[in-house]
Amino acid sequence: MNILVTGGAGYIGSHTIIELLNQGYKSIYSIDNYINSDESNYSKIEEITGESITYLNLDLKNVDSLRSFFKEYRIETVIHFAALKSVPDSVQNPELYYDNNLFSLINLLTCIKEFGVKQLIFSSSCSIYGNPEVLPVNEQTPFGIAESPYATTKQMGEMILRDFSKINPQVKIISLRYFNPVGAHKSGLIGEAFTKRPNNLLPIITQTAAGLRTELTVFGSDYNTNDGSCIRDYIHVVDVATAHVKAINYLSTMVGENFDVINLGTGTGTSVLEMIHSFEKVSGVKLNYILGERRVGDVETIYADNSKAKKLLKWNAEFNIDDMVDSAWKWQQNMKI
Repeated sequence: MNILVTGGAGYIGSHTIIELLNQGYKSIYSIDNYINSDESNYSKIEEITGESITYLNLDLKNVDSLRSFFKEYRIETVIHFAALKSVPDSVQNPELYYDNNLFSLINLLTCIKEFGVKQLIFSSSCSIYGNPEVLPVNEQTPFGIAESPYATTKQMGEMILRDFSKINPQVKIISLRYFNPVGAHKSGLIGEAFTKRPNNLLPIITQTAAGLRTELTVFGSDYNTNDGSCIRDYIHVVDVATAHVKAINYLSTMVGENFDVINLGTGTGTSVLEMIHSFEKVSGVKLNYILGERRVGDVETIYADNSKAKKLLKWNAEFNIDDMVDSAWKWQQNMKI
């Protein structure tokens, strides 16, 4: 099976390629424009697995280049990660997120239809649920009011896919709604992309512990939660990657409807302050943090009902919060070498 991973040099993409190789998939192709990733991740994948893949520098918004790729390589399954993903950045630059995330998907679907691709796995997000009234959220929970343009692009992406699936029954599609992927590969060679000003909590924690930041701000301490900070369903990136491999197997056996959605989460909510305290316990490093104002675009509390993933994908999250922070800290320390 020839598998295309878009955004394969990125955080979740690179971990998924590792798991695909570990499960015996050999014909893997990756395209990436390296906006939020680094080409060097491919050599790290080879170092970890002993296997190499075919990869190209290609922007999904260039439909002619994309067509040329599909014409050359007979792709059967697409795993679509490539997208801009920062909630705060999307609030500041909404037009950039609509342009990149939606037109990239449309171009990809154009090629999937034109070149007879049979399966598509879409990278969605729990942000589509907004601030849910009932917890945990399951796949029947309706879309909420999107708290950011990023979340809106994921809602619109799923609507596009649902409409596409109705007139293209030959293409089997699954949308995996991630909750909050964190952590790094156990080797310490692959992890969340290093930036000087990350927006995600755990990289901010590890950078503060490493002395790259003087302090960490907890955005909001007056939410209606156990300790006043936001609650998320954090899930180890390797668990997310493993789910994609299992999703390929599920698509091959899907009957009836050719479009499905599945939550990927642990089913447990962890607050920002609980994540901080877990890191301090595991690493032995005391963090310098302050309690700040709420941040625009943040949801108060969300965590998953993951029973559908367990049933259909035969998948379960294997790593706990301590595992997540431990692997992220190892990745951060390796980056200093």
